[in-house]
Amino acid sequence: MHISYPNGTDRARAVKAGLSPGGNIMIHGQYNGFGWASWLVQRFDWTSGCIAVTNAEMDEIISLVAPGTPIEITP
Repeated sequence: MHISYPNGTDRARAVKAGLSPGGNIMIHGQYNGFGWASWLVQRFDWTSGCIAVTNAEMDEIISLVAPGTPIEITP
């Protein structure tokens, strides 16, 4: 599930701070074929900025979240 980041405000904030805003942020499940190992993989940060959940959790998110739903990511 792709997240529409960065938007114009995000880009302006990054430029002002002298940083790259990044991009291509997603909420996703486990690597293809590795769903069985989610109990282990979820203990590590392996996503380079994405939000990784188990495949079962991804199925639930997709069933509950309509396209265009605002998503807020905070520290």
